[in-house]
Amino acid sequence: MDIRPVSSPAMRRRRRGLGAWLALAFSSMTVVLTLLLVAVVERASTEQVKDSIGHGLAELALQTADKLDSGMAERYREVGLMAGRRDLRDPAVPKDERRRMLADMQRTYGYYDWIGLAGLDGRVIVEARGLLEGADVSARPWFSKALDNVHVGDVHEAVKLAKLLPGLNGEPRRFVDVAFPYTDLAGKRAGVLGAHLSWQWAQDVERSIIAPVESRGRVQALIVGRDGEVLLGPRALQGDTIAPDSLRLAQGKHTGYVVERWDDGATYLVGYAATAGRGAYPGLGWTVLVRQNIEDAYRPVRRLREQALWSGAALAVLFSVAGLVLARRITRPLGALAESAERMGRGETVALVPAARDYHEVQALSGSLNRLMTDLLAERAALRDLNASLERRVEERTRDLERALAAVQASEQRINAIVEAAQDAFVAVDRRGLVLDWNGAAERMLGWRRQDAVGWPLSELVLPERYRASFAQALHAFNHSGHLDLLGRRLERTVIDRQGREITVEMTATLAGAGDDAFFSVFMHDIAERKRREAGATAVVRTAQPLLPVLERALTAMEGKAREGDVILRRVWHPDARHIAAAIDPDRMEQVLCNLVSNAIKFTPRYRAVTVDLARAGGKVSLHVQDEGPGIAPDLQDRIFARSEETSSSGLGLALSKTIIEEHGGTISYTTAAGKGTRFLIELPAAALA
Repeated sequence: MDIRPVSSPAMRRRRRGLGAWLALAFSSMTVVLTLLLVAVVERASTEQVKDSIGHGLAELALQTADKLDSGMAERYREVGLMAGRRDLRDPAVPKDERRRMLADMQRTYGYYDWIGLAGLDGRVIVEARGLLEGADVSARPWFSKALDNVHVGDVHEAVKLAKLLPGLNGEPRRFVDVAFPYTDLAGKRAGVLGAHLSWQWAQDVERSIIAPVESRGRVQALIVGRDGEVLLGPRALQGDTIAPDSLRLAQGKHTGYVVERWDDGATYLVGYAATAGRGAYPGLGWTVLVRQNIEDAYRPVRRLREQALWSGAALAVLFSVAGLVLARRITRPLGALAESAERMGRGETVALVPAARDYHEVQALSGSLNRLMTDLLAERAALRDLNASLERRVEERTRDLERALAAVQASEQRINAIVEAAQDAFVAVDRRGLVLDWNGAAERMLGWRRQDAVGWPLSELVLPERYRASFAQALHAFNHSGHLDLLGRRLERTVIDRQGREITVEMTATLAGAGDDAFFSVFMHDIAERKRREAGATAVVRTAQPLLPVLERALTAMEGKAREGDVILRRVWHPDARHIAAAIDPDRMEQVLCNLVSNAIKFTPRYRAVTVDLARAGGKVSLHVQDEGPGIAPDLQDRIFARSEETSSSGLGLALSKTIIEEHGGTISYTTAAGKGTRFLIELPAAALA
């Protein structure tokens, strides 16, 4: 049965039509564009306002610093000139006359709170208003520094004048000192002319520059001393030591502005500039900071944003109304077309005939829907036949896959059974050297259970320490070149079991699979019994060659074991070690050296050394391996080279080493002392290199 949903006129009215969606789209786009416009305007205006106000604050700071410099330079020049006046220096001029001259200078520039002459003994001779005349000022910094040719001093509170001059606005008076030494008429230094410049001068400088811009927002100026002390500024900061980034930048002789958070928790736009002195006036290292709270600085931006939001809201309403009218015009013919199509969907035979006034797209859609309906009816019958055919094919393919899967599973079970029943140990290893599989024969031979071995590096489980580095190099080379010499060959190798005992095996390795899924299939057969029978007569093939490379290979193989035991391998070579040669079988000689060095590491305490040296004396070559262990026990010394289970930790290896050395025509011996270690000596006939 063909079941179709029926849409009643009431249901269609409840559903939202295209016209509503278009009107909503117009409104949404207007809102989004308004918000984007506000964001763009706010961002651009914020940066512009910040830059404009920041540069303005920096300019105010620079103007204030410049005015401070110019004012101080003028006072510096005035006091210097006053100190050179003849009528002030001439002791014949009456004191009243000199006092009058100083008073005239004080009246000329009203910020001089005190001007006076002091003799070399520090006693004030004369002062503009008679203040402190006769007083001893030799301990005051301005007097002593002037004699050392330092003519200007930083801001300080009044000391001797504190009781004579009233405070300003409830605060003690503060001065900037300007003083110059003067000479008598004969040119001999006679005393110091000193002037205390009222710090009120700096406050007036600050107000003259900052007051005109305070109406635009709260703007504060700070004058900061060389050590970061606020000399002039807000009451909460005055006298405090500050260290904002703006101060650091200004002290680096930069002028500009930054946005930074201060210790009061507020964020400010801060313009900064430093005083630099002027002319002969060297400057006092003052820094001027002019700051404005970021909220006050950005107030114009917020007003602009509010205006943009209200404008955007009005535009959104306007465009929503226009969008609704336009949407109805667009969707009216589409609605009629949709109703006809819905009737066709219910099985009615209805032709879609557009009105003549409908726009071209609706007419084209009507014709397309008529053709589509005709084709749809024809294809529906074909689809039913195709579905039936596809169902049959899917059922057949499913049965084929089930049979194939059962065959694969059966084959895998047979392979697993064969591998598990194999007499030889089987190990599967991936391209990273990790164990993938491990059969029962491998468990019996090597002592590791399958669940303990799978996932571990093969080299750590079964390879002696001396072979691990070469195994890693071979695996690395295979992963880069895809070539490995040992594949497909029957090889004799030495492995170790879980207890660390060495086992001689015959090994065959092949590569199974391809690509990243490839793995190595390794079979191992224990030939230890057979080896215990070629042991009595080791085959040695000797050729004359340098001994140093053989030594280096043996030591490299032992480095890992030494690191594990925190033992130092120390090499001591004769100056001509590269040219020392003997007729040797390099593999057998490396086996002997690995055995001796391994034993030495085993018996050497942590952080002590194993020393290997190579030298030549006459017609012999000598090799020494010295450990710093406890020495060989007395009851073992007579049979250290014997083949016995009692000396299995080293004796079997030493017995074989003795056999190999003797087959080289050499000797092996040792010396030992309790608590001082053991020293093995190998001596071989020297040979000449061709």
